[in-house]
Amino acid sequence: MSGRSRPPEWERDDTRPRAILVGVDRGASEWPIEESLAELERLTYTAGIDVVTTATQRLDKANPRTFIGVGKAEEVALLAGSEDADIVIFDDDLTPRQQANLEGLLPDARVFDRTALILEIFAMHAVSREGKLQVELAQLEYLLPRLRGMWGHLVRERLGGGRGARFGAGESQLETDRRLARKRIANLKRELRHVSAARETQRKARSGSGVFRVALVGYTNAGKSSLLNALTGAGVLAYDMLFATLDSTTRRLTLADGREITLTDTVGFINKLPHGLVEAFKSTLDEVREADLLLHVVDASHVQAEAQMTAVDIVLKEIDASAPPRVLVLNKIDRLTDEDRIRMASRHPDAVLLSAVSGKGIETLLERLAAEAARGSTTMTVLVPYTHGELVRLAHEKTHLVSERHTPEGTQLVMQVPPAVVPSFSEYEISADASGSGSAEVNP
Repeated sequence: MSGRSRPPEWERDDTRPRAILVGVDRGASEWPIEESLAELERLTYTAGIDVVTTATQRLDKANPRTFIGVGKAEEVALLAGSEDADIVIFDDDLTPRQQANLEGLLPDARVFDRTALILEIFAMHAVSREGKLQVELAQLEYLLPRLRGMWGHLVRERLGGGRGARFGAGESQLETDRRLARKRIANLKRELRHVSAARETQRKARSGSGVFRVALVGYTNAGKSSLLNALTGAGVLAYDMLFATLDSTTRRLTLADGREITLTDTVGFINKLPHGLVEAFKSTLDEVREADLLLHVVDASHVQAEAQMTAVDIVLKEIDASAPPRVLVLNKIDRLTDEDRIRMASRHPDAVLLSAVSGKGIETLLERLAAEAARGSTTMTVLVPYTHGELVRLAHEKTHLVSERHTPEGTQLVMQVPPAVVPSFSEYEISADASGSGSAEVNP
């Protein structure tokens, strides 16, 4: 058994549930058991639950029946009694069989796994209709294979299938719970298709606008929302808390050269992110897949910064979002010593080092964004006949206009044009040399 000292800002509250955290130490070097349990403790606190102590067991692989050994489970049961803990939270996913067996060995405590805990946090923090639907879907799909006596009340509370529920001939309460859950899952998927269709329409409009689209990705609590606020004054919720924000937020930003881009803050990733959540949030994460550029924001002060980068890369691959160009942003450098800053800069020479809170390095990031946006554009000089005023409007709406001059033959424009808009102007392109004269010959 091992105890963990509570950070000073986490004052114990006797009104909150009390939990014991349990992990299996497999000797992993990238995510040592101490660091994994420390993250689980932050998750637990975010869910409004106090951690009273932790327990670990060294195993090469989890016990297929009880995750930890039966003897260790009995020790945890005794510990829960002595610590007055009513919840035991495991640091990995439990199979339905493991959970059922553990509940038998821990009769006086509720048994959660990492996924159940993260789902609870997501349910607390979802704000938009789409976010709430996505979380509810993930929760029900998680609960369905685990439905037994002690889990059935959760489904009945959510679906209204308690007293007065209609039973079919010979139908048990468990069968009723499962039927209600499957029906609700089908309804949620149908509702999400409608919501996703509306989001897709909005995405296509942004895609067709010619505006350079940037998505902020990163480990939860890396400072993405703080960075969005620093760049745009968005006023997005930014707490020092895991998964403080779930719903994506898009804001416009005008760069120093006058070009407009969009920045989208997305849900944070985490080690061992439940696959069901990735599936449920895929429509939201389309913002990441379809971005022109990803800003991978990292908490450079975190002891597991490198491992967190790897965890984000894994999720990006899982959602097929590895293609967009990427800029690494090492945030929270105000918490680093000079020596640590030098070390991080040498390890990641192409990264932008900044502090979203103090503002240090923000100008460097803005310059990098301007360079990346320009890299994706084609500089064109065109002469648009006055009979095609709609193209001049298109240039104002969907390109970065460098100059505009009226000539006897038409409107001469020098602009940086995104790839999707180039065909609209190719017919009217002229040479840069010809653009200096009072009149210019339009290229056929």
